[in-house]
Amino acid sequence: MNEPIVMRHWLTTAAPKAAPAVATTTVLALARIWNANGAEHSVGNAALIAALAAGAAAGGASLARAGEPVLAATGYAVSGSLALAGVAGYSDGLSLPLLLWALATVLAYCLTARHWRQDRRDALNHERHVSERREERAHIERVETIRTTAQIEVARAGGAYAEQLAAALVHRAALPGFDLTALESAGLPELPTSRENR
Repeated sequence: MNEPIVMRHWLTTAAPKAAPAVATTTVLALARIWNANGAEHSVGNAALIAALAAGAAAGGASLARAGEPVLAATGYAVSGSLALAGVAGYSDGLSLPLLLWALATVLAYCLTARHWRQDRRDALNHERHVSERREERAHIERVETIRTTAQIEVARAGGAYAEQLAAALVHRAALPGFDLTALESAGLPELPTSRENR
């Protein structure tokens, strides 16, 4: 059983690895655009972002208590993104937003690395399980092939022996001085063809 070999494009492999950096860079870029459009030193905009970030963190905490880890992580990620956007939008310089962007990117990679390791373990376990099943099925196929080949060879050898025995009996019966009753008195089994010859 041959499976097709699938060659994945390098972008398909690299895209998930770049996702945290792309996400934090997008948040930083949008925050700086927001800064240029009037959010710099705006207390109202900062209060709005702070309230949204606190609401997202509270939602993540309540979802974590409810037993929804994926949604809780999403809530925490939204809260962190809003906090980064608030600081980057409120501040007038670029050094603090870049520092927070670097910290957020490193933190995002630290959090996702654990999930990537678990996914890699799961993929390796699946591949190992599939390989074991494939080897087991190949072994069963080989054993069955050997068994059926042996049965065919035995049947073929039995058929050849029967043909040779029949030819020998016919040849011996044609010899002069052949006595069928002498064979039967010697204890040899009586052949069905011998009754027909009488």
